[in-house]
Order: sequence, then structure tokens, then C-alpha cells
Amino acid sequence: MRAVLLTALVAWGQPFDIVLSGGRVMDPESGLDAVRDVGIKGKKIAAISKGRLKGKQVVDVRSHVVTAGFIDLHQHGQTDENYRLKARDGVTTALELEIGVFPVDAWYQERNGKALVNFGASVGHVPVRMKVMRDTGGWLPRDHAIHKQSSPAERTTMRDLLIQGFKEGGLGIGFGFGYTPAAGHAELLDMFRAAAEWKRPGFVHMRYGSHGVPGMHESIDEVIAYAVVTGAPIHIVHMGASSTTNFDEGIRLVEAARKRGLDITVESYPYIAGMTRLETAIFDPGWQERLGITHKDMMWVDTGERLTAATFEKYRKQGGLVATFTNTEEMIVKNMAHPLIMVASDGIMENGKGHPRAAGTYARVLGRYVREQKATTLMNALRKMSLMPARRLEAMSPQIRNKGRIKAGADADIVVFDPGKVIDRATYEKPNLPSEGIPYVLVNGVFVVRDGKVTEGIAPGEGVRAREGT
Repeated sequence: MRAVLLTALVAWGQPFDIVLSGGRVMDPESGLDAVRDVGIKGKKIAAISKGRLKGKQVVDVRSHVVTAGFIDLHQHGQTDENYRLKARDGVTTALELEIGVFPVDAWYQERNGKALVNFGASVGHVPVRMKVMRDTGGWLPRDHAIHKQSSPAERTTMRDLLIQGFKEGGLGIGFGFGYTPAAGHAELLDMFRAAAEWKRPGFVHMRYGSHGVPGMHESIDEVIAYAVVTGAPIHIVHMGASSTTNFDEGIRLVEAARKRGLDITVESYPYIAGMTRLETAIFDPGWQERLGITHKDMMWVDTGERLTAATFEKYRKQGGLVATFTNTEEMIVKNMAHPLIMVASDGIMENGKGHPRAAGTYARVLGRYVREQKATTLMNALRKMSLMPARRLEAMSPQIRNKGRIKAGADADIVVFDPGKVIDRATYEKPNLPSEGIPYVLVNGVFVVRDGKVTEGIAPGEGVRAREGT
């Protein structure tokens, strides 16, 4: 009704705040793909018009695509440095759902009024376990949360803390099975039961890689089993990185589970290398077999050097980010082409150091895998980056129902890009180079990128939370 009223006001001579004029408007939900004017009033899209609209600001976007801003379900970096790179890559909502956070409300309060893009997080089993076990690590476990099994009393405390996070708006539970190997069946079952009771998804980093015994099949089976037994919705993070060259087999398991009614979704990023911290349980003894790599397949992020047995031990004691080259370009193409795969970055940048996926994931999909390799269509790629992530969350978060679409009444989270020029620039050597070919990005009706540059001195991003109650 509000959108209808605003459209009527324009007809009576009242201009929109902003008009994006003459662009190719693409909306994966309705299938709209046509030249239109987009009128914005306040924080909302007020009209999509065949005719020319009047606005206080009119921006000529001819020869550009105008679509819903991208929703990144898997963005660890939640700082201004990271948000600026996200905005340049077309991301308007960046969510930390895999590892999650604790305490939840304090995390949101730290960012209120300070964020360039929208933000949000799950309540994390990993940080909760770290708190209960008094782990000495920072972002990821380093000792007690890795190796110590939980008592019944500790499991009760963990469950209570997770529920506290739900009450504060946490967008599900983040699980890092691979980072907490001592978290046994009883503990994880309790956590998934809490997710099911509150109807919140579990965002799961599976326990093992695609190699070794047990491997990918057992890892997917474990996740599916918890979902079947408890009824919790589940989302497997970085499916491509976890399954690597066994992607075809892994995605078939997911397809089979979905055919039987299981609420399971998946995501991938468009790079052959992953990245995590070297001091974590991922690299406990047996890592070479589990991951199917050796020292030469690992790059120390701080220096760019490939590791040896000696430097592996040195840097493991020190702790820090390491890139692991585990996948193939053939598998990335298959991931980007598969209709079930959402796009999510798994990004983090720390003082200019990190993985190029933090800066270039979305432009890379559009430039390399849509335009150059034609692995999928432009509309399908947009669906993977906006509508599908929104639908994963919208059952529990009324806020997200107005995102991921470009239509009257939706939030004015919008990306404008040149389909012939959009491309990523970030590399493993220079991971913080921003993407190109994305001249305009709006968050809640405010230009956060204009003429290809980040707008300084603004913070229109808002926290995205789950609704209160079950």
C-alpha cells in the first residue's frame, strides 16, 4: 500500500528522492528483465516504471544492470575494512553465520550506527564452546575447546547460552565441526534440538574434508542425520571447498535429502583455495590425508610463501592465516552452474591481508563465470547471490523478506553494474584490491558506492536479526 501511495504521489508531481534511470532491471523473483526506471523514496524502492520518473537525484544507468544488492551469508570479516570491500563488490548485507558470535546483542550493538552495509550473525556453537571450556584462542579455538569433551552440566550451559543468543536475534546456530572435534554426539544433538525448537537453521562447517577416512560422504551423512533426528533446518557452508573434486557425489547426497523433504541448502565460493588459521584443529595430525594436500599446497598469508615441513611447524606455533589450495577450476565451474548452490564468500580481511574472496567473490562470478565462461546465466547468478540467500533466512527474519528482490516495497539495497566490464581484481598476492565495473551501490536508499568510489562519512547499514520467540 505504501509503495502504491508513493507512486501516486509521483504522478501528482512529487519527485522521488533518487531515480535510477534507464537501466536493465533484473529481478530473479518475478523474472523481470527489462529497461525500467527505479524510484526510491527514503529507505524503500517505491516504483519500477516503464516511463521516466522524476527525482531529486536522477542517475543515468543506461547500459548497466540494476538488481537487488547481494547477500553474503558467510562473511567473517565484520569491520569497516571488510565492509568497504563488500560494498565495492556489490554486497549490501554481510552475515557471519558459519562460526557465529557470542554474546549476540553486544556484537550487534558494537556495529549499530557504524556500518557501511547491513550486518548480522548467528549465535555460534564455536564461541559458546570456547567460553564454556575457557579456550585461549581468539576468533577460533586453540586448545580446550578443541580437545575437551563436555560434561552434562557443560552441555546444559552451552544450550542455555545458545538460547540466550536466539532471544537476542541470532540468525541460527553456527557450527564448526572441523574446529571442535571433541564436541561429541550428545553435545551436538542437544544443540541441533535447540535449533529445531526455535526453528533456526544450523550453518555447518562439516567435520572432514573430501579425502581420507572418514571423508566427505560420512561428513554429509552426519549433518543430515542431525537434521533428520531433530527436525532442524541445515545449511552446509562452502560445499565446494569441502567436497573439492568429489563435488558431484556430494551434491547428489544433498539432492537426495531434499527430495525426501529435508530442509537443506548449500553454498560455495568461486576460488580453488580456501583459508583458515593454521593453529586450529583443521591441521591436527592426519591433516594431509583429510585435506588431500601437502605443505607445498599451503601459502602463509603474511608473506605469500609456500610452506615446508619446517615452516609449517614454526607458523603453527605462532598462529595465523594460511591459504590451502585444495580445489580445481573444473569443480568451481560445476559449483557455479549447479542450481542449488548459493554464492557466499567466506571472506575475511585483516589489515590488507587475507583471501581475495573477501574483496572479489561477486564480481568474479559475474565477470569470470557468467560473462567469460558462461557457466551459468546472468539471471541464475543473481538468484544465487540475492534471492536464494534471502529465502534461506526469511522464515525467521521478517527484515530479510524485503531484501534480495527489486520491486516496489522492497528495501532500497541495490547494486548497479556494467555486465560487460564487471570483474574482480583481488589476487592471492594482493587480496584487498576492490572489484571493478560496479559504479553504484545503495544500502537502505543511501549511496555507499558512487561513481565507483566508497562514500565517506556515512553508515546506513542496519542489523538483520531473527524475530523474537520460536
